[in-house]
Amino acid sequence: MSNLKNTLVGYATYRGREGHYSFLLHRLTGLGTLLFLTIHIVDMAWFYWAPDMFEEALRLYRSWPFLIGEIALIFAVYFHGINGLRIAIVDMFAPSKWAIAAERNAVRWTLVGSLILWIPSAWMMLSHAVEASKGAAHLLTNLGIF
Repeated sequence: MSNLKNTLVGYATYRGREGHYSFLLHRLTGLGTLLFLTIHIVDMAWFYWAPDMFEEALRLYRSWPFLIGEIALIFAVYFHGINGLRIAIVDMFAPSKWAIAAERNAVRWTLVGSLILWIPSAWMMLSHAVEASKGAAHLLTNLGIF
């Protein structure tokens, strides 16, 4: 357990710059994507083995915390994918041209590219969620429930 503690303290206290932050964000986005895939496989299994649990999971996934998490997941997938491509390209095609200044610039461009892809996606997902919640609120109001 002390090794895990030392690792986490090292991650938190290291005074690295873009490369360190890129490393941490790459790890976190990878773990977040892995967590999503694990949950997704389990709940898809519920479709066959426990349909009631599957329906309950769908109701839960339509809640705002899960919708916000889904929007964050899209950023995680974009960043992890683009950063992974950046790392692979440098490692395979230009390892001798690696330099700290170029690395810092590449990390910045990776983040900008991820945000350029993510912002429209997040906007569309958020606007659809707001519209769906307005429709649900309107329906509940008309039924006299809300």
